[in-house]
Amino acid sequence: MRLTRFFMPTLKETPSEAQIASHRLMLRAGMIRQSASGIYTWLPLGWKVLQKIEQIVREEQDAAGAQELLMPTIQSADIWRESGRYDAYGKEMLRIVDRHDREMLYGPTNEELITQVFRDNVKSYRELPKTLYHIQWKFRDEVRPRFGVMRGREFLMKDSYSFDIDFDGAKRSYEAMFNAYLRTFKRMGLTAIPMVADSGAIGGNLTHEFHVLAETGESGVFYDVAYEELAAKDAVDLEALSKLYAVTDEKHDPNAADCPPPERLKEARGIEVGHIFYFGTKYSKAMGAVVAGPDGNPVHVEMGSYGIGVSRLVGAIIEAYHDDRGIKWPEAVAPFKVGLVNLKVGDAACDKVCEDIYRTLSEQGVEVLYDDRDDRAGVKFADMDLIGLPWQLVAGPKGVAAGVVELKNRHTGEKQELTVEAALARLTA
Repeated sequence: MRLTRFFMPTLKETPSEAQIASHRLMLRAGMIRQSASGIYTWLPLGWKVLQKIEQIVREEQDAAGAQELLMPTIQSADIWRESGRYDAYGKEMLRIVDRHDREMLYGPTNEELITQVFRDNVKSYRELPKTLYHIQWKFRDEVRPRFGVMRGREFLMKDSYSFDIDFDGAKRSYEAMFNAYLRTFKRMGLTAIPMVADSGAIGGNLTHEFHVLAETGESGVFYDVAYEELAAKDAVDLEALSKLYAVTDEKHDPNAADCPPPERLKEARGIEVGHIFYFGTKYSKAMGAVVAGPDGNPVHVEMGSYGIGVSRLVGAIIEAYHDDRGIKWPEAVAPFKVGLVNLKVGDAACDKVCEDIYRTLSEQGVEVLYDDRDDRAGVKFADMDLIGLPWQLVAGPKGVAAGVVELKNRHTGEKQELTVEAALARLTA
C-alpha cells in the first residue's frame, strides 16, 4: 500500500480525552476515531490489526475443535426471561422494542441464544461433544466508558460454548479451551497469566481470567514464577496449573496457605483479555436443553462459555508494546510487516530502488506500507515510529549511491546498512 493513497489520519498532538497509552496511540496513529461515547470507527490501519488478531483467535479455536457460526446481534427478550437473566442483568443491557411491540435487546453475551440453538437441533448424546463459537460485535452500556477500546460500549468478542453429556466431558472441553487460550496469546507475543476468577453474571463454579502482562496494565497481579514457564507451553495440565498461586491485587493475601515464598512470588501489572467458565446445567435446566442419554432417558447437557475480547486485545498489545515514540507491533499482528521510506521522492535513483523493493516484497507476499509522500525525513521517521511496523527500510540518495539501504528493527532500534539484496533476503526469510 502506498501511503499517498492510504487513509491514515495521524495526529501530532495527543487528544485530551486519552488517558492511557493505547488510547493515545490508537488515536494519534489514525487507527480509530470516536463516533459516540465508548463507540469507535475502526479506520484502515486499526481494522487491519483487528483482522490479524481475529484470525489468530479463529485458527486456534478451529484447532481446538470448535466450529464457527454467527449469531445475530439482536436477541429476543423471551429467551433471557427463560434463563432468568433479563431483569437481573441490569442497565448494561440495551433493551429495544420493535415496531410490533416485541421486546428485544442488543446482545451483551450469547449463552441464552446458543442454548436455544442447541436445544432446537441436538437430540442425542451421540451428537456430543460440541463446541460452537462466533466472533461478533457486542454492546454493553457501561456507565463510564473510558480508555478507548479497552473499556468501550461496543466491542468485538469471540465467545464459544461447549456442550457435553457429563462433567468429565465438560472438564475436557474446558481444558481444551484453556490451552487454546494459552496458544492464542502466545502467538500474539503476549505472556498470559490465567487465574481463578469470579463468575459474575454468567454463573458457574470453575472459571479463569487471562491477564496479559503489561507495565501499564489496569490490575495488579501476583503469581508464582513457575506460571511463566508453564504458560509458555502449548499444552498444560489444568489441575497442576491451578495449584499455583495467581491472583489480582484485590485478592492477594501474603499469608494465604498457597501463597509462595517471596523468592517465587512475582508482582506485575495485567490486563484482562479472556474469561472462561464452566457452569454445568445452569442454562440447560432453565431452558430445557436435554438430549437422550445412553439409556434413553433425558439428560441436561453440561455447558461452558469462553470469551476473548478481540478488540480489547488491540489495546492490550499496545499497552504491552510501546515506547515514547509510538507502538511496537509484534509481527504476527502488525498491520504491515515493513515500512518502506523514500527519503527523496522525485530523485530518479531513490524512486527506482524503492519501486523495485516495493514490487519485489509485494510479489513475495510481504505486506508493505510505502511512504512515497513528498515530505520531510523527520515527518516520515516520526510517523513510522508512531505506527510501529516491525521493520523500517529506508532509502536515501547517499545510501542508494553507495549501493545500500538502512534496515531498522522497531523493537530493538537496531539499524543496519545492507545491500538491497541482503535486505530483501532478511525480510522474505
